[in-house]
Amino acid sequence: MIMGILNKKFTIMDPVDEFKSERKKDIDDMYLDKELKKKSLDWMIHADRYKYTYNYTWLGRPIIKYPNDMVVMQELIWEIKPDLIIETGIAHGGSIIFSASMLELIGARDSEVLAIDIDIRKHNRVEIEKHPLFKRICLVEGSSISSEVIQKVKSVASRHKVVMVILDSLHTHEHVLKELELYTPFVSKGSYIIVPDTFIQFFPKGYYSNRPWDVGNNPFTALKEFLSKNEDFKVDLEICKKAMITEAIDGYVKRIK
Repeated sequence: MIMGILNKKFTIMDPVDEFKSERKKDIDDMYLDKELKKKSLDWMIHADRYKYTYNYTWLGRPIIKYPNDMVVMQELIWEIKPDLIIETGIAHGGSIIFSASMLELIGARDSEVLAIDIDIRKHNRVEIEKHPLFKRICLVEGSSISSEVIQKVKSVASRHKVVMVILDSLHTHEHVLKELELYTPFVSKGSYIIVPDTFIQFFPKGYYSNRPWDVGNNPFTALKEFLSKNEDFKVDLEICKKAMITEAIDGYVKRIK
């Protein structure tokens, strides 16, 4: 009897695979937790009273993001190893410095960040241009949807193989939908287009009374319309499930074709 037991083959899971399997189960269970989702959204709305996302910097520049999204972004950049990251919307420059720092870390030679904004304020430009990581950044001033800017993007993108895009400029449905139509062709297969500020759809209606966007008119609604007509892209739920406190609810979108 003892010999029979000893002769049985036991499958021992690799500890790395075991950790990943346990983590996936926890993430899947967490995603189904409606109470936690509500608490997370309530927390975001409460924290926004104090402009929570304005309270962090990345390598010296203000980065208007939740820390969760910064961690998710570094995971994606490490996995995909893009040699071009296109960002619409610059603000204080923290996000483009973050992207440039990740490109620096992964050591991709000649990799760069192409950053576009309709109004690059002088004081922000000065700080960005004197930053040591500016060597990896190309600034373009102009509307992200203008034909002149798109021609510049095409010129830069033609020099690169793996391209990721982040759309974080004007948050109206019309503008984001146009950006999606114009910028998705640049995204490499297996790479991502990231659409921040989709959380606007889940904040109270009228919350942004001084802005041109609201519930029903925001990046989330634009993304849903775009995806309903385009089968080349799909929301990566495995990424979106775990963020919880995030500006990009269902906003991490992978090119699958």
